[in-house]
Amino acid sequence: MKKLLFIILSLALFTACERKINEFSVTTGSANFKTYVALGNSLVAGYADGALYKSGQAYSTPAIIARQLQLAGCGPFVQPVVTSEYGVGFPGSGPRLVLGPSTACDGSVSLGPVPYIGEKEPLAPVGYVVQNLGIPGMKSFHMFAPGYGSPLGLTTNPPTANPYYVRFCTEPMNPNFKVVDEFPKLMPTFFTMQLGDNDVLSYALSGGVGDVITDPALFAQTMGGTLQALKATGANGVVATIPDVTSIPYFTTVPYNGIVLTRQTLVDSINFFMSTYFGLPQLVYKLGQNPFLVADPTSPHPVFKVRFMKPGELVLLSVPQDSLKCYGMGIISRITSTPWAIPTEYVLTEDELANIQVATTAYNDIITKQLAPTFGVGIVDLNAKMKQLQSGIVWDGIKMNANYVTGGAFSLDGIHLNPRGCALSANYFIEAINAKFGSTIPQVDITQYPGVKFP
Repeated sequence: MKKLLFIILSLALFTACERKINEFSVTTGSANFKTYVALGNSLVAGYADGALYKSGQAYSTPAIIARQLQLAGCGPFVQPVVTSEYGVGFPGSGPRLVLGPSTACDGSVSLGPVPYIGEKEPLAPVGYVVQNLGIPGMKSFHMFAPGYGSPLGLTTNPPTANPYYVRFCTEPMNPNFKVVDEFPKLMPTFFTMQLGDNDVLSYALSGGVGDVITDPALFAQTMGGTLQALKATGANGVVATIPDVTSIPYFTTVPYNGIVLTRQTLVDSINFFMSTYFGLPQLVYKLGQNPFLVADPTSPHPVFKVRFMKPGELVLLSVPQDSLKCYGMGIISRITSTPWAIPTEYVLTEDELANIQVATTAYNDIITKQLAPTFGVGIVDLNAKMKQLQSGIVWDGIKMNANYVTGGAFSLDGIHLNPRGCALSANYFIEAINAKFGSTIPQVDITQYPGVKFP
């Protein structure tokens, strides 16, 4: 009898813990997901590994969100499909990067990012209407730029159009047509908006010398105008904050003190030359790690405008790796035997980092304190979420952080997320949607999405 009772209790316990297919009821809350539109930049388009390619685009954050929203009545979500695994051709894109054997300048072979072998897909109109308005390179004020999707704007100097948007702009030959003019045509009932990253990221990617940060007043005007245009269609949605762009692998992979000296005789020799021959006695090297030399136009030296990098300053991933490894960049050139500083376009200095932080804080205050309350939209605090990722998180049993390649979230360009990272981002959006609208959209299992593919 006791044995029979034990079996009955065991079966009851097993049944109680068994997952029921219908145990989770998907509800919309106060939202209407019938027609979903995603708006933003390359992070929305599905850009990854330095290119926009077919399988990467299939894992875009809004594509993942859309699949979950379809459980709550969302209709088709159409992207401007790229058919190539190499990537679609537009300035700054491709070839796609993959992990493979990489031969360094010293002949050593290691696993690293190498170009994918294939043919770049030419830019051509897609010929259909899309719901993914993720446009690589777009800043907030480009939403109101006339002719931003016109092929005629690609022939001007500088170009006034975005070649990727030209692919799917619904009125490409209208010189006055703007991205915001797409909204009345699409008539969204729900939207996600991840816009404004490029307003500060482009400055950071140029090392603070090839672009400017968008003025917060203009940012507030254009972001507000975009939300007003979206709301005018009767849609509601969520808007993302701007993450600290300097926390991504593109800026954190190369250490500021990457000169490693292991012999005291070499240290003494370098110090002698720096002081006696170059007139730079303030540059004192030691055994172990030493800061890189960086260009500094304010240096009082009449010839060598250089200084040591400071802790906290950042080297960009775009710095010529062979020059660092084999030819003395960042210390003494092996060709000219003179100090060779890393050029300013590959470094973010203290002042440049301060500019980025001030702008990011201002942008996020505008989003959270002005725009979200005014327009009644939900907030996806990607700034806070990305800070958590930098410290390391565990999601669905998967450990993830913001390290290059090994962190599990970023693609090989060090800027954009990989499919698993996009799934994580989609979950953050779904979390915010449910919190704002009282819906019960299920999050995705990130273990079902690939990270960086190892050969």
